Amino acid sequence: MASRCIAHLDLDAFYVSVELARRPELRGLPVVVAGRGPRAVVTTASYEARRFGIFSATPAARARRLCPEAVSIEPDFPAYRDRSREVMAILREEIDRVEPVGLDEAYLDLSDLERPETAGRRLKATVREQTGLVCSIGIGPNKLVAKVASDADKPDGFVFLSAAEARRRFGSEPPGLLPGIGPKTAARLASLGIETLDGLAAASEADLSGWFGPRLGRGLGRLARFEDDRGLELARTAKSESRETTFHTDLRGVPALLPALEQLGRELCERLRTQDRTGRTVGIKVRLDDFSTHTRARTLPEATNDAAVVGAVAGELLRRFDPPRPVRLLGVRVAGLDASGGPGSQAEPIGCDQLALALGEPG
Repeated sequence: MASRCIAHLDLDAFYVSVELARRPELRGLPVVVAGRGPRAVVTTASYEARRFGIFSATPAARARRLCPEAVSIEPDFPAYRDRSREVMAILREEIDRVEPVGLDEAYLDLSDLERPETAGRRLKATVREQTGLVCSIGIGPNKLVAKVASDADKPDGFVFLSAAEARRRFGSEPPGLLPGIGPKTAARLASLGIETLDGLAAASEADLSGWFGPRLGRGLGRLARFEDDRGLELARTAKSESRETTFHTDLRGVPALLPALEQLGRELCERLRTQDRTGRTVGIKVRLDDFSTHTRARTLPEATNDAAVVGAVAGELLRRFDPPRPVRLLGVRVAGLDASGGPGSQAEPIGCDQLALALGEPG
């Protein structure tokens, strides 16, 4: 089984960032988004406000005492939801498997990408270019490493770590650094003389189970070792699958690109066959050396996962596009996916005559 590669994207100070996009004159000032009532709390604080000790969940009255000159803005959740949808649409355009977490976070499965770090950096830049919002991205072999990595260099951070690198980097940090270890558990660990993640990782499972019960005790040790086998919880079944590659040197001309396109198509169809899925729409993605991205697609009469069919359609799309500049990235996608039904399905695979019609060629 191929190793997993998971990214966690976190929009930095999201609510404040949306407000600053509407009120750029407030940039550089301590800004808090909070309600006006007596029990209101801060939902988001700008990094300038955080220097005064103001963070999410700080009571609004306390925030005013800590920084009387802070600009307070009432939350506008419809606007935040709109901006969140913009970002999630960008993520789904680029990545097949996306798990949104609230309005400002998402996990991304980059396992099928040849260069996940390059893809992550490009995605970060695309979010900024298209929305004006800044995000931090962490990448690792599981959701836990990715989440902690995305928090490590905020704001505007990008951190790529293996589990072993995460253990080395964060071993001296307190256990409360990890999601899943709350203040009460951290305080109990401290009372037992466990004040760092290294200390927690070294504790025996028997001791931890005796102190916290078998389930939580074992889980605490796994967290400290950055072990996490959770998969992404997708809000919907992926309706497309894609494969893409970024070339070490830019390639010019269709003949130079076709072998790579055919290989991507074979890898993609092999994955679709293992999933017993087929799709009707075949598309290509071409990123030129000026970083402009172009897509072309064609919908077929019948669903397919045949590499010969996908390769022929993708090749024809590439020839008709005829990239006018050298190409740095090339991808192929099959969309409109559904389970093919397996043995006994009434659906028939697309044949040569149908393919010719789809390509607009004589039979």
